Amino acid sequence: MRITLIIGCILLAGLAAGIWYKEQARSQTASLSRGEKPSVVVALVVKQDVRREVEALGTVKSRESVVLSAKVTEKVDKVHFSDGQQVKAGELLVTLLSGEQKAKVRAAKANLKEHQREYKRIEGLVKRNTIASSELDKLFTDIEVARAVLAQNQAELEARFILAPFSGLLGFRQISPGALVTPGTVITTLDDLAKVKLDFTIPEQFIGELQLDSIIEGSVAAFPQQQFSGLVTSIDSRVDPLTRAIVVRAEIDNPQLLLRPGMLMTLSLIVEQREGLVVPEEALVPRQHNNYLFVVNSDSVVEQRRVEVGFRRRGEAEILSGVTEGERIIIRGIQRVRPGQAVETRQSERFSYQEAG
Repeated sequence: MRITLIIGCILLAGLAAGIWYKEQARSQTASLSRGEKPSVVVALVVKQDVRREVEALGTVKSRESVVLSAKVTEKVDKVHFSDGQQVKAGELLVTLLSGEQKAKVRAAKANLKEHQREYKRIEGLVKRNTIASSELDKLFTDIEVARAVLAQNQAELEARFILAPFSGLLGFRQISPGALVTPGTVITTLDDLAKVKLDFTIPEQFIGELQLDSIIEGSVAAFPQQQFSGLVTSIDSRVDPLTRAIVVRAEIDNPQLLLRPGMLMTLSLIVEQREGLVVPEEALVPRQHNNYLFVVNSDSVVEQRRVEVGFRRRGEAEILSGVTEGERIIIRGIQRVRPGQAVETRQSERFSYQEAG
């Protein structure tokens, strides 16, 4: 019983729709017979930059990135930075206890000076033929060993002063004063974000069109209204045999540090760009393998034009032939007109609103 009722409702709805369609067609035919001009919305054919784009997803990376760690085993004396601080290259970040190491450096310097004085003394005796010259060779070796010991102690002393290797933004501090650090202990991270890298993949069929310095434009979820642009700097040497795609790298200026490593960017790679005629994509009328536009001439009469379509992007299409700049084309009401018919044109849809009583 329920199935019969549902079928009946569907048949009634179909019958009502058919009656409404016939009434609309009859009304339109009557209007045309009375000589009324149908109203259509038109737009102008404009000349502007058009381009062919390849859409992709990319991951933002730091231009330079490093995990700062200790090189020696020692206690932390002072921490000179805070979380998220912007630092410059060579800026002091952490000081480890260095008193004992400074004493070793002083002792190594004194030992080197002693060997050098002894060398000068023996050198004078050798010149007077008092001592054999072989003694000088032994002293020279002692001097070289002393210099090596001094250099080693000096390097270990410098390792107790941890500096920023380049300018950038620090991460979270992972140590505290008094903590014992060992080689490999993570102190913090440092990222150079003034300019970031963007790695993305594109299908292999576009390899022939890839060029260094090609423009990319993209956006991220954190700043949807802001567009970021950069240039392609390198192209991977291999195509992934599984995905049949190649990795491309671009660089983007990031002076406000809005882009952070790990962000996902939706981007467009511009592979070709030129000036051309552009119309709203909704104006195109496809028929089999051809495309047509309905043009309103200077006498407000509709002309059907076969056109050749070039690049397309969301909402727009490039027209290679068939129309000229400044001509009016119908974008709304195409189904109500036919070639040779006079029409009334307007620039936008008309809407009526009923005020709430």
